[in-house]
Amino acid sequence: MASAAEAVEELTRLYRELPPRPAVEEVEAAEAVLASADAEEAARLDEVAREEASASASSSAAAPGRADGELLAVLREARRNAVRLRALQQRKEAAYVVELERRFKVFDDLIQRASRVVSSSSDAAEAGGGTTGDGYVGVGADSVDLEMELRKKEAAVAAAAAVAEMERGSKGLAALGLESKPISSLRRDVSAGIDMEKLSLIQVASLIESSAKKGITELSLRGKLVDQIEWLPVSLGKLQDVTELDLSENRIMALPSTIGSLRYLTKLDLHSNQLINLPDAFGELSNLIDLDLHANQLKSLPSSFGNLTSLANLDLSSNMLKALPDCLGKLANLRRLIVETNELEELPYTIGSCTSLVELRLDFNQLKALPEAIGKLEKLEILTLHYNRIKGLPTTVGSLSRLRELDVSFNEVEVIPENICFATSLVKLNLSRNFADLRALPKSIGNLEMLEELDISSNQIRVLPDSFRCLSRLRVFHADETPLEFPPREVVKLGAQAVVKYMNDLNAARGTNQKKTDRGSFWTWLFSLFGCCKKNQEVGLPV
Repeated sequence: MASAAEAVEELTRLYRELPPRPAVEEVEAAEAVLASADAEEAARLDEVAREEASASASSSAAAPGRADGELLAVLREARRNAVRLRALQQRKEAAYVVELERRFKVFDDLIQRASRVVSSSSDAAEAGGGTTGDGYVGVGADSVDLEMELRKKEAAVAAAAAVAEMERGSKGLAALGLESKPISSLRRDVSAGIDMEKLSLIQVASLIESSAKKGITELSLRGKLVDQIEWLPVSLGKLQDVTELDLSENRIMALPSTIGSLRYLTKLDLHSNQLINLPDAFGELSNLIDLDLHANQLKSLPSSFGNLTSLANLDLSSNMLKALPDCLGKLANLRRLIVETNELEELPYTIGSCTSLVELRLDFNQLKALPEAIGKLEKLEILTLHYNRIKGLPTTVGSLSRLRELDVSFNEVEVIPENICFATSLVKLNLSRNFADLRALPKSIGNLEMLEELDISSNQIRVLPDSFRCLSRLRVFHADETPLEFPPREVVKLGAQAVVKYMNDLNAARGTNQKKTDRGSFWTWLFSLFGCCKKNQEVGLPV
């Protein structure tokens, strides 16, 4: 049988040949990934089942043939299998880490057993190696000489020391001349700004674990996730100290419900992903001020969205929203709302409760009208409605006393309400490209004394109202492809102030002509009066 020293030497060799042991946070990250993968797989399978049920219900009226039914069954099974394969791929690296740690724990138990055995042998050797009454060292039944006994004692002590070193883990391995390295694929100093290659799911989970333990307040993963990552691990909720989080420019399709645990989060950037919806827990981000969700695939917002009462800046542009929830009206601190390039057909009446709104951009939608409640947005300065299907503006638009920019170009506007001229802070007004629909400007447009830019291109306006002469600050005027007669095209080409001057001169000329007409009418009346008196005298009638 091998001696204790030889056994310990063999143990040391075996330990030396083991792969690197994962760090604690790596194991926690792997466990989080596995848990997330299980949840994601279950959710995907449920989604497939719902789609199948919906498809079956819609096609129940027309019963498929036998071949078609078989093909549908194959397709359903293929979808489920694809979900399972994707989940298996996501689990692969994490499962390896968890299994590796499990094997290391088995090795830990074996080392502890070896430690107890060596410790007992050492105690026995010390007891048997004491001096006898004759003054000689005891050598036992085999009469081993003094030198052999000393070697046994030294081997036992060395074995005990080696086992103790191994028990202490990486520090002990370093003392034995072994180098302990974490799993190289997991240890990336992303948070320090070192952008090497994109991160796998388990690397993201590992980064989350380490960031949470360090209490990091800002974390950016912009464009750093591999394309295969479509969801984030549930451990995301551990980032409870984070105030700014950037997950933009990836391919994330779903957020874990644990995101609601990020109670100190004030800025969240999720733009340019593939988000289809948001979890209900999203509404728990009560301290969120800036939220960027543009360029995703959102079709709706959760009812809890109204709980984001601290929100000041919200970008929902370039999604697939057909409507905004009524709860939007609860966002009383919202100052900037961007909903360009969606499929909105109407705005909720509750938009009028967003009384802090300064900027509202609704370009490239399917809006046909604005609610009257828009007039309650007394702080609104910018309102853009470019490329919709709006036929008219609400009369309450005149209540927007701070409005500086209004764009209703590329619509179907037929009439601009007269009371728009009460929005006397207007600096930029774009009414262009309403084509055959818009035929006149408001008569009192001259009340917009602050107006600097006006575009009426591609409309059917032929005459500018007389009050146009009062637009003394107008410096940009576009009327391309508009059949203006007054002023003539030659004047328009000279610039905005030339048009204003022309209208002013035209009005002055009209005034002079009117005076002449009035004076001529007076003398005509007077002469006719004298003529009538003379005729009466001739016939003997009283004058």
